[in-house]
Amino acid sequence: MQEKMGFGDRVRAARRAKKLSQKELSELSGISLRTLQNWEGGVRRPSQFEAVSQLALALGVSASDLLDPSDALVIDAAERGGSAAARDIASLVSECCGLFAGGELDEEEKDGIMAALTEAYWIAKRANTKYGSKK
Repeated sequence: MQEKMGFGDRVRAARRAKKLSQKELSELSGISLRTLQNWEGGVRRPSQFEAVSQLALALGVSASDLLDPSDALVIDAAERGGSAAARDIASLVSECCGLFAGGELDEEEKDGIMAALTEAYWIAKRANTKYGSKK
């Protein structure tokens, strides 16, 4: 099974396709060299959509080319709730991916988990609508 590319892998691939060094991309995007190195190395992920947009513009790609849905969830959590919220979401996504990919659950069990997660989402959404969102 092929391992999926992470954010850093997608950035590196786009940078190499443009034949740019990390330093050149840093200068073009306004993102610090150390930050780019951390992103490409998988040490850190972006915490703001604006930074991803700057990077995408410099690379001539769309932000969605660099982000997968879980990256977008983590960045959204960071912007709304800070680094602790981002860590919680990243952990939850990772655990769910591991649960579904582990091979120990049959399809019926996976469907049941998805149904429970979906129901939990709608319960929380109704509660937030009823009491107002906490922004």
